Amino acid sequence: MSARPDFSLSPEDLAAFHRNGFAGPFTLYEPDEIKKSWGRTRLELLDRSAAVYSDDAAVSAATNISNYDRHLDHAFLADHITRPEIVHRVASVLGPDVLCWRTEFFPKHPGDEGTDWHQADTFANASGTPQIQWPGGSDFGGTITVWCAFTEASAEMGCLQFIPGTHRTMFYDETKRMHYAPERNESVDKDGVRRGFFGYDYRELQIDPDWKPDESQAVSMEMRAGQFIMFWSTLMHASHPHEGRTRDMRMGFATRYVPTSVEIYPGTDEIEEYGGRVSLDRYGAVLVSGADQFGHNRIATRTTREHPFVPQPPAGA
Repeated sequence: MSARPDFSLSPEDLAAFHRNGFAGPFTLYEPDEIKKSWGRTRLELLDRSAAVYSDDAAVSAATNISNYDRHLDHAFLADHITRPEIVHRVASVLGPDVLCWRTEFFPKHPGDEGTDWHQADTFANASGTPQIQWPGGSDFGGTITVWCAFTEASAEMGCLQFIPGTHRTMFYDETKRMHYAPERNESVDKDGVRRGFFGYDYRELQIDPDWKPDESQAVSMEMRAGQFIMFWSTLMHASHPHEGRTRDMRMGFATRYVPTSVEIYPGTDEIEEYGGRVSLDRYGAVLVSGADQFGHNRIATRTTREHPFVPQPPAGA
């Protein structure tokens, strides 16, 4: 039997990841392949009968948190989060025992604003409640986000931007909690660029109110459809506006990974952000690599390739 491919980061790539805070892009799907898969998936996701979050209390003016974690009820997305091309590289950084704790869609339609510069450590920025918590004394924080371009992601269509090397210093205090006001915070001109943050003003969290990101150091992460990048959520990142030169939307699918030592949604039974609120009663993290030796998170199990994930209570519950 031939050996299974190993997609782990090389020592050189791993050193560059620790230095810059990101790696990629890497090719996961060919453009024609993802066009067919995403076209089919996009229609199938309209069926919410197995979705883990109800949409009646989650719809807001800026986004819809009921569309989080659709990997828990859709086979293509469930396969996507466990792809070895992704998991091997993530485990190169986090170690062998890895959970996928959340997935999100990031659409950008023609004419949409850019996303403002931001960092995320505990993801308490919107609700004031940490959504992930690393053990005390940890050298890292945040999550590794794998952002896959389900469509072309050029600069003019709103691709991501990074400021390399900023992942080791937090310039924002997430405990301040932002205020949701989409009528005030959308499409604000910031140094000549229309930027917002889904109905929030991320600048409210700045530790130094007079500080500004050094955009002269920013790099644009253009990707063709089917490619992905991985980065620390604590890395300063943003996105360009969609300039509307094409009628095509830009769709990114973000998968967030943490080691099993991290506590997910500690002390809370709901997600509250972007003007919405959803219950975590049917939520479960997915073990994508190794083993869970801590038992403090609810894990979702999948019995067959087509069957949705079923959450199990934490081992200590």
